[in-house]
Amino acid sequence: MAKTRVAIVSEPLDITAEIERVTTGRGDIGAVVTFTGLCRDEDGRLEALELEHYPGMAEAEVSRIAEQAAKRWEITDVTVLHRHGKVKPGEVIVLVVTASRHRHAAFESAEFIMDFLKTHAPFWKKEHTASGAVAWVDAKSSDDQAEERWNNSD
Repeated sequence: MAKTRVAIVSEPLDITAEIERVTTGRGDIGAVVTFTGLCRDEDGRLEALELEHYPGMAEAEVSRIAEQAAKRWEITDVTVLHRHGKVKPGEVIVLVVTASRHRHAAFESAEFIMDFLKTHAPFWKKEHTASGAVAWVDAKSSDDQAEERWNNSD
């Protein structure tokens, strides 16, 4: 069974430290895939993105998604770290690290995790614009379509 690490944090994420945590002292890993989701400035319009979650509920759902990936692919490690609170453009919102003996499992499991995080993880996003406006961000149908392809494949 893969080692799984999930955390919802307010502080900045250290990508290098997370890769080292997974690979240090390991000779059985042949591939590490990372996905880093960054906050965009939306052509200079966005001042910050605020992410809200229900503590406990968000961690449980993200853990469930990570464990689902670990059952589906032969991966040795899964790390999913997600920020909450205000995130400025250029800062990391989410980090997914998957490791395996072979690259396909690492790539596919990381993509699967992101597709399911976008549709199932209970986070709510609020945009704070440079003009001072604040608005909730709606869910995207393209995220639902990305998730759906995993339900139709094996």
